[in-house]
Amino acid sequence: MRAQFRNRIRLVLACVVFVALLIVVRLYFVQIVHEQDYSQKADRQFASGGSGLFDRGSIYFTRKDGALISAATLQTGFLVALNPQTLTNPEAAYLAISSVASSSIDHNTFLAAAAKKSQIYIEVAHRLSGTDGQTLSAMNIPGVQVLRERWRYYPGATLASQSIGIVSYGSGDTLAGRTGLEAMYDTTLTRSGDALYKNFFAEIFSNVGNLLVSVNDAREGDVVTTIEPEVQTRLENDLAKVNQRYSSKESGGIIMDPATGAILALASYPAYDGNNLQSVDPTVLGNPLVEHVHEFGSIMKPITMTSALDAGVITPETTYTDTGCITVNKATICNWDMKARGVIPMRQIIMQSLNVGASWVATQLGQEKFHDYFTKLFGQRTGIDIPNEGVALLDNINKSQQINYDTAAFGQGIAVTPIQMIRALGAIANGGVMVQPHLVSAIHLDSGITRSLDWNQNIQVFSVTAARETTDMMTALVDEKLENGKAKIPTTSVAAKTGTAQLVDGHGGYDKNRFFHSFTGFFPSYNPRFIILLYTNDPQGVQYASETLDATFLDLVHFLIDYYAVPPDRGITQ
Repeated sequence: MRAQFRNRIRLVLACVVFVALLIVVRLYFVQIVHEQDYSQKADRQFASGGSGLFDRGSIYFTRKDGALISAATLQTGFLVALNPQTLTNPEAAYLAISSVASSSIDHNTFLAAAAKKSQIYIEVAHRLSGTDGQTLSAMNIPGVQVLRERWRYYPGATLASQSIGIVSYGSGDTLAGRTGLEAMYDTTLTRSGDALYKNFFAEIFSNVGNLLVSVNDAREGDVVTTIEPEVQTRLENDLAKVNQRYSSKESGGIIMDPATGAILALASYPAYDGNNLQSVDPTVLGNPLVEHVHEFGSIMKPITMTSALDAGVITPETTYTDTGCITVNKATICNWDMKARGVIPMRQIIMQSLNVGASWVATQLGQEKFHDYFTKLFGQRTGIDIPNEGVALLDNINKSQQINYDTAAFGQGIAVTPIQMIRALGAIANGGVMVQPHLVSAIHLDSGITRSLDWNQNIQVFSVTAARETTDMMTALVDEKLENGKAKIPTTSVAAKTGTAQLVDGHGGYDKNRFFHSFTGFFPSYNPRFIILLYTNDPQGVQYASETLDATFLDLVHFLIDYYAVPPDRGITQ
């Protein structure tokens, strides 16, 4: 009996301790974690007609050392509202408010609002700083209310703006994510409207049965991205220089880890500042690296080469007779310089960027196999966590004319998105395995738990051997041909390929004087840390990508080697 009594006492004590622990934890979240929310809510609880205080989770960049840097957060200040029924001197109120408001207030609009005596709450100014709001509040102007407010704020301004996205009103009166990660993870970032209106003790004891993780906690949280702010800044600055120098319509770039699909930088120029949307051209709000398709030109040749090597229809030692130009289905295909090379091996197709050679490889591969490889690589969306992902235009390789396959082999006649392109090229860098590109690595739940996201949708498209053989060719291009061999880095192997594609003329053909330039590369060649894709659309006064993008590519390579202290690989058995 005594033993049973002691066991019951222990059970009761254990329950008491458990409940006490729950209360302490819940109190911590109520009084510490959400203390500012409750404090700011209290400032507005008596504002007749006032709207609830805006609340939303944060988005973070991730620095190379793991530190989180704010990409999208909330900024706190004050709004100004009128009560026309108690406003005694509209003109004096206008002058006082105008003296502290960050943006101009139209005089006539203000007086019209002040004249609406049937209303008691009309907002006339927003986003006053803390100092300005307190200054205005201290004036105690009859009929003028100064109330706390919060709004979405992007500390980096234009930094990764097309990836981070924006929050705005839609067709209704609800603020929500409309583009980028703000839209893709809107459910995670949105906070339930009644979160700060709960009774204190209800907040303490709610969801006790869920082991400290409420239903809302399981989905509401902050978004942690893979974007590295210094790398993103460097890429954006380099792209801006290219675009401005050559007066291009648009320039873009991606830096990705080819083994995991984690994107360190994703940038397009022109971009926008999410803090100042009034003057933004709506056409730049989307993400062209995910949404737009392009004919990429010769950076497609490594894909063609690897497909043929993987299928076993050629080897690196295979030769062909290069005649400079060929006729296929009554159409003429020529090398970039119109010159014949005679009998040469496969590696020269990549090193000298020979269209005739790529066409010859496509013929050896055959239409069925060519279609199978390219459909596997480009026939579906990548699944990147950015909305409105575009779809590749592959209709030409669904037809029977050989010319369509020959031109696709060197990147003309089919169009893919930049994110599809780097994903496919990444398979060469990653031993034949194509990974899923992504921008978010984890969700920090409001419960305090961090949930890592699973991006392991990998697809083996090439053999390790085929990928390695193409890598050898691309590395030789950098060591021997790029900038006449001066681009070679003695301590680090780099694999690369340039691309120049003619732009369509709008009449069913191609413009001989307008081009789309692209450049891709990865390093170290045989155990890559990074893969880079760059492009510039319709640059003026220049023809080849080696003239517009090779310096930018090499600048990024050297920057990344230094910034990440990438160890040398030259001299290691490969």
